[in-house]
Amino acid sequence: MKRGGCVYILTNHTHTVLYIGVTSDLYFRMVEHRDKKYPNSFTAKYNCNKLIHYEQFESIEEAISKEKQLKNWRREWKINLINESNPNWIDLFDTLEDN
Repeated sequence: MKRGGCVYILTNHTHTVLYIGVTSDLYFRMVEHRDKKYPNSFTAKYNCNKLIHYEQFESIEEAISKEKQLKNWRREWKINLINESNPNWIDLFDTLEDN
């Protein structure tokens, strides 16, 4: 991913937990989530390592703004957003490029 920022949504294998995060390097951050680099983190505790949605922005500030907006949404709205872009909830990690 080039400069800027990215907001992303992760889930676990049963799709019962949603996690929203922001980063400037999505591929690197996903590797950290998958490797459980921070074993006491929310994503490690709830096994959230399936990337189901992400949006890229020109600046990290825009991504942070979107993250804050999404975190205030109801779960139903988040699910609708995911279903619009990824109706089968496939793991999008394989679509990322290691920069």
